[in-house]
Amino acid sequence: MPKCFSFTAAKNRCLKSTFSSRGLRSTFTDLKDGTIMHCWVPKSKKPTRPDLVLIHGFGANSMWQWSETVRILSRHFNVYVPDLLFFGDSYTTRPERTESFQAQCVKRVMEENSVTKMSVVGLSYGGFVAYDFAAQFGDCVEKVVICCAGVCLEEKDLKEGLFAVSSVEDAANILLPQTAEQMRELMGYTFVKAPAKVLPSCLLTDFIDEMFTQYVEEKKELLLAIAKDRKLSDLPKITQPTLIVWGDQDKIFPLELGHRLKRFISPTGHLGENAQMVVIKNAGHGFLYEKPRDFHKPLKAFLLGTTKSAPPQDQT
Repeated sequence: MPKCFSFTAAKNRCLKSTFSSRGLRSTFTDLKDGTIMHCWVPKSKKPTRPDLVLIHGFGANSMWQWSETVRILSRHFNVYVPDLLFFGDSYTTRPERTESFQAQCVKRVMEENSVTKMSVVGLSYGGFVAYDFAAQFGDCVEKVVICCAGVCLEEKDLKEGLFAVSSVEDAANILLPQTAEQMRELMGYTFVKAPAKVLPSCLLTDFIDEMFTQYVEEKKELLLAIAKDRKLSDLPKITQPTLIVWGDQDKIFPLELGHRLKRFISPTGHLGENAQMVVIKNAGHGFLYEKPRDFHKPLKAFLLGTTKSAPPQDQT
């Protein structure tokens, strides 16, 4: 029997209205190769404003993850918010599952919207895509923000105990919950104080039905592609000014991976080098929800260039 009401679907409708009220419109771009990309783009692009791309992570669609960020930054930037392949309304019939292919698809959407210079912000899985985007299309990317994305992980890290799980398959089972109890487990990994303990199972099941039942196998393939044969020595270095943001209690991608990325981009550790790092205290992987002000304040300062110097490595 179909449900009479879905809280998640109602929230989606509210978010669409919110994005529209912030000057964005929903678009679909046919890449002519079996790939359709959905993206929120400015209704009226302002030539005096810089262009900014927000790339979401695993979980819900882009609206759920970037709503507050769009509210804050749409006053200063032409904001573009794509749904990555197999999230929201984006999909492909092609077999590629790498973050490199995701980055190429986002780039083609930007080209369709006549965006030639931009900054990119990537959250979690979106951070992998943002990093690859900056590496592939360096001439187009002005600044990069990597949020709690284990770009510097190596396949051996799983077996050597850096993560709470020992295989990508175990990670996929956590990141793609299919029951209310699995959703509670995921939220326990994501937040320092998990709200799932007080949420009724019917709401969690409703969220799963709306967000986690499509493209389950394809999303597992995306996760497998991240870690397969991954070595730090193969990772290209990016040269754009980069802000790294991490929660100090992240259980999905441990903070050590943030420090590793900082050392990789700026090996001597001197202030003024390409990579700056902000560690948000008492926050987990979901710091965007737990400590939104602690995230948006340094993010805005970095993107607008209002910081007088690089922030210290640990900053709240």
